[in-house]
Amino acid sequence: MSLNIRRVVTGHDEQGRAVVKIDAPVSRIKNNRPKVQSTVVWATQGFPVDNDDATDGSTRDVSTSEHDGTVFRIVSYEPGATPRNHRTDSIDYAVVMAGEIYMDLDGTEVHLKQGDVLVQRGTIHNWINRGTVPCVIAFVLVGAKPARPGGKALEAVG
Repeated sequence: MSLNIRRVVTGHDEQGRAVVKIDAPVSRIKNNRPKVQSTVVWATQGFPVDNDDATDGSTRDVSTSEHDGTVFRIVSYEPGATPRNHRTDSIDYAVVMAGEIYMDLDGTEVHLKQGDVLVQRGTIHNWINRGTVPCVIAFVLVGAKPARPGGKALEAVG
């Protein structure tokens, strides 16, 4: 499996005209656990985001999410991918780009397929690919306060 993602990043020239700054395949692909590949397309730090920052956002060292920033990541889960039950301190926007997958939420499963979108609000979850092809999901994680059901903070885990 190999993520083949073209990344186009825009910006401005010295005269303020819109230009393409980067047009190339993503280059930092990680294999953090068996049958799972990911790449950070872009990440930012601080709010509001600084659109004049010349740093290539894909080169930032980020964890799963950034408490005071954003992470745009694409992940490919092969069938039988190693599970990782986790929760982030973020609100996550996700789009299933290819394939299908099950999201486990404390024992409740939701089936997602190509074209489905998800808003994940600090819940503990796991991704399970029971299909026959990889499932590719694009995630945008925006730093958020931990969820506090009943007044108890549910911190990031996993």
